[in-house]
Amino acid sequence: MNRVVIAGGGIAGLTAALSLHAVGRTDVTVVEAAQEVQPVGAGLNIMPNAVRELAALGLYEELAAVSVPTSELRYYHSSGSLVWREPRGVGAGYRWPQLSIHRGRLQDVLSRAVRERLGRGAVVSGARVDDFAELPGSRLRVAVRERAGGTTTDIGAEILIGADGIRSAVRAAMYPGEGEPPWNGMLVWRGVSWMPADRVGTFMFIAGNDRRKAVVYPLTVPAAPGERVLVNWALAMPAERGGATPDRSEWNRRVPIDKFRHHYAGWTFDGVDVGEVIDAAEAAFEYPMVDREPLVRWTFGGATLIGDAAHAMYPIGSNGATQSIIDGRALAHAMTAHEDPARALLAYEAERRPPMTELQRSNRRLGPEVVINMAHERAPGGFADIHDVIPRTELETIARRYAVAGAFDPASVNQGSPYDVPAARVAR
Repeated sequence: MNRVVIAGGGIAGLTAALSLHAVGRTDVTVVEAAQEVQPVGAGLNIMPNAVRELAALGLYEELAAVSVPTSELRYYHSSGSLVWREPRGVGAGYRWPQLSIHRGRLQDVLSRAVRERLGRGAVVSGARVDDFAELPGSRLRVAVRERAGGTTTDIGAEILIGADGIRSAVRAAMYPGEGEPPWNGMLVWRGVSWMPADRVGTFMFIAGNDRRKAVVYPLTVPAAPGERVLVNWALAMPAERGGATPDRSEWNRRVPIDKFRHHYAGWTFDGVDVGEVIDAAEAAFEYPMVDREPLVRWTFGGATLIGDAAHAMYPIGSNGATQSIIDGRALAHAMTAHEDPARALLAYEAERRPPMTELQRSNRRLGPEVVINMAHERAPGGFADIHDVIPRTELETIARRYAVAGAFDPASVNQGSPYDVPAARVAR
């Protein structure tokens, strides 16, 4: 029964499994609803603090081969004028890069590493954790339901880690009256496109204002001169007044590109035509922009939450996957410092919950992306020099404050991983 059960085989759950293996735990079972890992989803960014942790797990070279080291982030006014630009990764003084990567490729690397290190039986696919109960003697009963036949089996566990996303069943068992994730009225359209490399640039950009926004960045480098690259794009707008409320249970609703394409006609930023990028996509998917309310407690006895199950936030500031990775490492580290599992989980929560609560709230205030709204409010028609509109010191303060809140400022990151465990402690 001495077992760690992880509900969810996404980025948070797989990183937690690898982190636990790194500190000597081999009795780890990941329960994943999907029958097999599929290369689905769109792009994401892994900030240097999370790249540092993945490197500590021995995954850096493999990840670097299927990603792009993002060297610059730019913010644009909807008129095309540049609001702010800043170096990223190594160019910004970090010891590790920022990586732009397709979610499916990241999950594939993590999944293969889990099976190689913990054994193929470590991942139980086609099943999901439905519920749990605390039993006498610091034990847990975890209800696992098979997706195919609907059969539910109870398994014993010492620790349950809820890494099952924004619609977490583990969280629902802790907070049965919480209900659906709250929607802020914005719709997000996402997709990926294969484009000629010279048509997308080498930088990541965020453009627009509070009514329309576009995020575009490459996910691959050309395999050879003249080869195309994979480009991630995400667009956001308020839903039409009087329109139907989107079904928040549908996270991958495919929609025709014509539904939103006309809103971005003429949007060109330093040679990158947003409309051209959209037109090259094979498919587009619509999502309501939702998050979760911050919780006052993540841990109940031997059960706790990580990733989106704990702190789902708006897709702002490249922090969703990043903080999920940090959660997994922090939890495993806490388990080496405390022999009692309940104390370990509480120590993990004490470290991670307060900054994640602040980050959730910051993302509701639009985090560093607030600068494009400020530029639009102060100069709706555009400007010749952004510093006539927003002083440089104000722009620098916004960027620095958000980096510190997420603990991915260079000074914090470059100190090295706080989660490395000496070999003597792993072997005890």
